Amino acid sequence: MLLPGVPALLLLVAVLTWVATGRALAPVSAISRELADITASDLHRRVPIPAARDEVTRLAETTNRTLDRLERAVGRHRRFVADAAHELRSPLAVLRTRLEVAPPQPLTAEALTDVERIQRLTTDLLLLARLDAGEPPEHEEVDLGQVAAEEAARTRPRTDVRVRLRIENGLVVRGSADQLRRLVANLVDNAVRHAGAAVTVRLEKRDADAVLEVADDGPGIPPEHREAVFDRFTRLDEARDRDAGGSGLGLAIARDIATQHGGTLVVAGGPPGACLRASLPIG
Repeated sequence: MLLPGVPALLLLVAVLTWVATGRALAPVSAISRELADITASDLHRRVPIPAARDEVTRLAETTNRTLDRLERAVGRHRRFVADAAHELRSPLAVLRTRLEVAPPQPLTAEALTDVERIQRLTTDLLLLARLDAGEPPEHEEVDLGQVAAEEAARTRPRTDVRVRLRIENGLVVRGSADQLRRLVANLVDNAVRHAGAAVTVRLEKRDADAVLEVADDGPGIPPEHREAVFDRFTRLDEARDRDAGGSGLGLAIARDIATQHGGTLVVAGGPPGACLRASLPIG
């Protein structure tokens, strides 16, 4: 009787232990899954609190209180950046007006250039604060081909770079026209700054996405820096000498806008040359 009984008893104990351990650790697994999904853009989320009043429950409550403090701290930081950028806009506009009407002098021209650069930086910071705040974009229909053509035709400081267009008509996406225009402008501006002689703007439909590719014939982006270029205030060493006016926010803003619209922005090719690809859902 013991020969079949002991193995059966051990198997029963093992099954009961496995079931009990699984039930005990199920709340921990739920907390772990929820924490893994929380990012900087959705700090309002909280982990589930188990019904049982045990150590796991206290762990969940402590985690939620920590998330509360983190959300408040990040919110204060974002509001500070937005308020600082907003408050700087008015005095900078007044200063720029005074410099524009001042008698033409070399020092005045240099000061005006610096003020314009600070204005662009404050505008970028204000836009980043809005994107970080998670404000939903407008849901209007935007002809991405028209936006790309208009931005590609805009006059830029480097007149020696030729911008070629290969645009498929009729590609309409939903979102904010101003933000999508900014995305295209940042990609084209970045390509023109680093191009040797030509930039190609290509827009086509792939499956259910509108794919925008902006390629240049410059030195390109090394594979080890393909993610770093999307970090804020990041500029490659090669870019610093040629791009004295850049702030390192253009590609970061472009990726945030693409993400806000349910799309992606990646470095798709090079070196030599660089190709940045933005994919946005159609309709």
